[in-house]
Amino acid sequence: MFLLAALSAGTMLAQDITGTWQGTLVLPNKQELRTVIKISKEGAALKAAFYSIDQTPQPIAATIELAGTVVTLTVPAAAVKYEGKLDADAVNIKGTFTQGSGQGIPLNFAKTGPKNPEWPMPDAPARPKPMAADVDPEFDVCSIKPSNPAVQGRGLTVRGREVVSINTSAKFLMTFVYGVHANQIAGAPAWFDSENYDLDGKPAQEGLPNQIQIKIMIRKLLADRFQLKFHREQRELSAYVLQVGKNGPKLPVSQDDPKGLPGLGFRGLGAMNARNATMADLASLFQTAVLDRPVVDQTGLTGHYDFQLNWTPDESQFAGMGIRVPPPPTDKPDAPPDLAIALQEQLGLKLAATKTMVEVLVIDKVEKPSAN
Repeated sequence: MFLLAALSAGTMLAQDITGTWQGTLVLPNKQELRTVIKISKEGAALKAAFYSIDQTPQPIAATIELAGTVVTLTVPAAAVKYEGKLDADAVNIKGTFTQGSGQGIPLNFAKTGPKNPEWPMPDAPARPKPMAADVDPEFDVCSIKPSNPAVQGRGLTVRGREVVSINTSAKFLMTFVYGVHANQIAGAPAWFDSENYDLDGKPAQEGLPNQIQIKIMIRKLLADRFQLKFHREQRELSAYVLQVGKNGPKLPVSQDDPKGLPGLGFRGLGAMNARNATMADLASLFQTAVLDRPVVDQTGLTGHYDFQLNWTPDESQFAGMGIRVPPPPTDKPDAPPDLAIALQEQLGLKLAATKTMVEVLVIDKVEKPSAN
């Protein structure tokens, strides 16, 4: 589901829709999510911020357009599209919210004013203290529920100090906690990849877990609740290797605590933000979410970096997030380059396709998750 979006459009409006708009999205499970759009102008262009205030104040990138009376909002990273019609008084938008291939859900917005006061915006939650480094972390409780098929997209995050996932298969979780591509898992039954689950787990130990601790907890969860057992083999597979380019890296060193959680995510398809991230983190994200084969880090870089990467994705990318990428635009000469060129120009890195020996995790035993 979308969280918060920074929006922009260069289309001039026949009507003035600047201001604050709000409406309630009612999901198939009857959950209500209050949504807010704040629209302003910067010169001739529209600027807006989109909020789902019952979820989080954090942003996710989107675009907004107006053609006549039709308002179109898209959130590429979450496969979300909203299309609505502006009324003659420019105070109501009646439309439909769609995510991925799911069924459209009615979502209407009304402009705020004396008769429709603005909802109070939430404050960002206080960040918990880090979990002690010497603990052996595990979940105190963790619910595992089948995902709602109407909800598209996929993700795993920390909310407060709880570890939460949406639309994650057991195979996806295994790729995350063991740092492998889906092609590096063999011998699994069909449901291991096709059936998705939502997780909500509370650590038994106090404090905010770091990425290593999150992986340890989910490894234990897979062994306990899914009865996962496997062994390791070396096999030759098609892969990508991530290397330093001929002119050296262009990676600003992060000033964050290197023991803290890295932040890697997408403002949109082909628009990546990274904070406090290692090259191993980058390779892991590429092979989990973006590319169609394993990615092996051969940069030799061991630091933590802050950077952005912008490229035009092709149809082979982002299948790991359950997203179908549209064909690259042919009418935008200023569109970002493809991934290989963007890596070289923006980060000083090189991505090369090859065949190499990689570790494969061969499933010996796995069962559908035990009851909560």
